[in-house]
Amino acid sequence: MTATRTTLVIGATGTTGRRTAAQLIAAGHRVKAAGRRATPLPGTERVRFDWYDPATFDEALTGVDRVYLVPPVGDPEPAPVMVPFLHRAHAAGVRRAVLLSSSAIPEGGPAVGAVHQALPGLFDQWAVLRPSWFMQNFTGTHTHADSIRERGVIETAAGTGRVGFIDADDIAAVAVHALTDDRAPNTDLILTGPQALSHDDIAAILTQVTGRPVTHHHLTYDALRDRLAAVIPREFATMLADMDRAIAEDAEDRTTDTVLRVTGRPPSPFRVVAERELSFPAASVTGPTR
Repeated sequence: MTATRTTLVIGATGTTGRRTAAQLIAAGHRVKAAGRRATPLPGTERVRFDWYDPATFDEALTGVDRVYLVPPVGDPEPAPVMVPFLHRAHAAGVRRAVLLSSSAIPEGGPAVGAVHQALPGLFDQWAVLRPSWFMQNFTGTHTHADSIRERGVIETAAGTGRVGFIDADDIAAVAVHALTDDRAPNTDLILTGPQALSHDDIAAILTQVTGRPVTHHHLTYDALRDRLAAVIPREFATMLADMDRAIAEDAEDRTTDTVLRVTGRPPSPFRVVAERELSFPAASVTGPTR
């Protein structure tokens, strides 16, 4: 790998895109940071990109030979906008594509599963990252993090099901290897943290780390779906509620060695991430931190 190669990072201000871009820059690689917002990322070339505006595609693809693909947020069927972009990327000279998917979505499955299915047919060098649920859902700008800060609660229909929650920094580290190693993975990679935890476990750890009581409220499937459907399209709300039901049925109760195998270091435990990102005096917390 030489530093003359350039990676297009789509969603470069998002949870994994920002971290992937930063780690690529730190390793001496050239990055073109793509997104709808104009926030500059140090060390990158900034370019406007919108999945729903094909007029932004060509400029984003100019001069790049690999791409990190983050699907459009909240779109239950992203393939109609993503697959045409992949064809254009291949025609423009992109040779390696790394797609962010989910451990809950197999190749050919719903949502980004159709994009996963299309990827190997277009690129000789590729990878699909299938991380478990992000630890940052409880520390960043996710609904869970907001409800923790504002009301000290986590609301799910996941019951006592356990999840191998993963640090977004570890996802980015795997993405960097998948993008820059001499040999592409050419497979999908299921990424988890070092242990599977229930949302009750998460609440207990957050209580200990922050000094503020955090509890897990167990919702029914219907209650969660209807609550989500009040603020997002019902189809997407149903898909998210289905994912919680799958957790309750132990579909995500697993850990893998993928982070260690790809990066050479073990994934971070949730307590370490919580202490890193939520280290503040309890009295100072009055609302969202960002």
